[in-house]
Amino acid sequence: MTCRGRAAFGFLLLLCAWAAWAQVAVPELSRRVTDLTATLSADQVAALDGKLAAFEAQKGSQIAVLILPTTQPEDIAQFGIRVAERWKIGRAKVDDGVILIVAKDDRALRLEVGYGLEGAIPDAIAKRVIAETITPYFKAGDFYGGIDAGVQQLMRLIEGEPLPPPSALEKNGDDSSFVMLIVGGIVAGWLLSMLMSRPAAGGVAALGSGAVGALLLGFTPVLLFIAVFVFAGVATGFRRGGGWSSGGGGGFGGGGGSWGGGGGGFGGGGASGSW
Repeated sequence: MTCRGRAAFGFLLLLCAWAAWAQVAVPELSRRVTDLTATLSADQVAALDGKLAAFEAQKGSQIAVLILPTTQPEDIAQFGIRVAERWKIGRAKVDDGVILIVAKDDRALRLEVGYGLEGAIPDAIAKRVIAETITPYFKAGDFYGGIDAGVQQLMRLIEGEPLPPPSALEKNGDDSSFVMLIVGGIVAGWLLSMLMSRPAAGGVAALGSGAVGALLLGFTPVLLFIAVFVFAGVATGFRRGGGWSSGGGGGFGGGGGSWGGGGGGFGGGGASGSW
């Protein structure tokens, strides 16, 4: 490579590094409506969040809303792909998530549609939801009205799609909890019978005075009981969500003020628009 070629290659690397550094960071996911512009009031955010939570409980699908000032220098479609990959909205292996992204200063918006909903919300329908349902409100300065109308239209479209009910996936977690409790109870019962047998009791008593040995034996069932429930809780916690955190990794995580994606996949389906 000539000196001029090396210089050009180095300049290209610098441009790539600058582009990566200049990208808008994808915000952490902790609730269904993320407003980084303070466009919506607290009551409006709560109202939207409540509707989305009720829909998720009834249908299983997840819808998330992100409002941010800008995605520049990145196109909103490219930014939407990064959000979808990071947040993983929708259920794992069902891929029934939708993300509505509004870049307020850019006057641009984007619908990212999960694999499992591309039949119910194909690109052409997503484009119509943006152009006919959402942007008329935005042009009038009513951002809450546009987002609310868009969310309700998305819900109606998803309602007609045959998807696994929420209970079908949640039941597996409940069954595993029950099985773990039974297994833990059997193990605890066996250990307790061993400890309470005469040779074992004599060994415990030999550790100290009769009072100390009796006290230790008295606390043994309590400690075993606690151990069973800790064991079952740890096992079922990882079984349901793949970990304890709710952000971006899997598990629904809602209810305690924090919420996360369920592991849904996206393939670029959706549409962009402006107002």
